[in-house]
Amino acid sequence: MRKKCCHNISPSLLVLWLVLSLLSLSLNADPLFDEQLFNGQLFDGHLHYSAADAQVFSPQDIIERLDKNNIRYAVVTSTPASHAAALYKHAPDRIVPLLGMYHNETDKANWWDDAALPSDVEAELKKGYWRGIGELHIFASDRHSPVFRQLVLITSQQQLPLQIHGDPAVIDTVYDIAPQQPVIWAHAGTYPYPDLIADYLKRYPFLYIDLSMRDERIAPDGNIDDSWYELFVAYPDRFMIGVDTYSLPRWYDFDVAVKTMRHWLVQLPDDIAEHLAYGNAMSLFKK
Repeated sequence: MRKKCCHNISPSLLVLWLVLSLLSLSLNADPLFDEQLFNGQLFDGHLHYSAADAQVFSPQDIIERLDKNNIRYAVVTSTPASHAAALYKHAPDRIVPLLGMYHNETDKANWWDDAALPSDVEAELKKGYWRGIGELHIFASDRHSPVFRQLVLITSQQQLPLQIHGDPAVIDTVYDIAPQQPVIWAHAGTYPYPDLIADYLKRYPFLYIDLSMRDERIAPDGNIDDSWYELFVAYPDRFMIGVDTYSLPRWYDFDVAVKTMRHWLVQLPDDIAEHLAYGNAMSLFKK
């Protein structure tokens, strides 16, 4: 009977029914579809507003994106640093500017060899509005650079956070130089394993973890992983969220990225979600 019935359906109706069925399955399989999301204010701890971004999005465009997503404050760096400064001057009550080290993207590969950099940084910091330094890309083979050491000492003397994109050996080196240096470890480090992160948080009480670009690890199927859940519960005051607009397309996908973070934040206890989403960055930057 079923076979006879199907023969009576026109091919076009059958195709339409199949398309609608697949669409329904796709929507229901999406963990962000029609789900409750964390709806509190956010303090984004990792944004970029670099030259390519500034050509497309004005400072007002950026603030509108923050408003749309209920982001009260945002930590912003840029290449070159002038763009983060311009965004801060447009909205000084919203933007927390970090002093970037790069004049262009190629500087990521060799900034630690620039002997003039420390004196340039000291001069720039005298402007008074920079709230930290970063994002610094540096890995184990370059961690003994005299330039890097000088930058750590500069930030340590002024108690300014240092945002580092690097591996565990770099973090160890920072704390060998300056045991009380506030460090934001970008992307939960190059080896984002909860056990390793827990070990480093235990070792270094002034270390903070920036979770940007790690949503798929934290909640790989839309549900928060048990090991990450336990890590956040154990160290609720040491993590920050962030979108990381490392490229222009990331700004276009900004709303989706924020929604993804809110999806796993809501799965945490309310007080811990609030710490990660807002309170920890507030405490670090004393907003």
